[in-house]
Amino acid sequence: MNALPALPACCTPLDADWPLPFMLPETVLLSTHFNSSKLTGDDFRHSAIEPPTTIQRSVAKRQAEFLAGRICARAALQQLEGLNVVPAIGDDRAPVWPAHISGSITHSTGRAAAIVARKSHWRGLGMDLENLLDSERAERLAGEILTPAELQRMAAGRYDQLALLVTLTFSVKESLFKALYPIVQQRFYFEHAEVLEWSEAGTVRLRLLTDLSSEWRHGTELDAQFGVKDGQLLSLVSIQA
Repeated sequence: MNALPALPACCTPLDADWPLPFMLPETVLLSTHFNSSKLTGDDFRHSAIEPPTTIQRSVAKRQAEFLAGRICARAALQQLEGLNVVPAIGDDRAPVWPAHISGSITHSTGRAAAIVARKSHWRGLGMDLENLLDSERAERLAGEILTPAELQRMAAGRYDQLALLVTLTFSVKESLFKALYPIVQQRFYFEHAEVLEWSEAGTVRLRLLTDLSSEWRHGTELDAQFGVKDGQLLSLVSIQA
């Protein structure tokens, strides 16, 4: 197995600790913290990662989060089965994984992560990291993110959990899209799924509100999980083979 390039100064050593309530077998999840102020002009070259033109033209924050996410993805692929591959950006803006691999990359303020598995174990993986909203912003965004039924359940719940609920709903629907889009090849949006229930233990139950394929139809339910650490929420939707 070939050694990977040394990490740039903008990234901390990769963390293999499982950050969610329920560990998925046959997966590799790696994360790093990054600091865009430490990014240098040579970091992509030294990391042997070719930035797309859109990334080359972007600000340091966007460059650092892209680099950190790809570093995690490459290392996860190598750990899973010895591949030295950096997922490119596809025409649909999603990462392009090897044909037999499911994977997901995510990043938010100062943190990036990637998860990979063989499709023979996990058909779809979707992971999303979000900064926790404050209550005022959560109330403003709730109408854009939540369905009418979700808004009713929110109104009946505890006010001190409103910000967590809106952040979770946003994040887990992003994870659902990342997990399902490679399978159905059809875009869908916040109004096309709903959170039926969730627990403080980190479990989530989702339901589709639209037909995406002959298999993934209106009413299909899926499980997800999430964890909160250092003001950020990480969610994961996993679809078994």
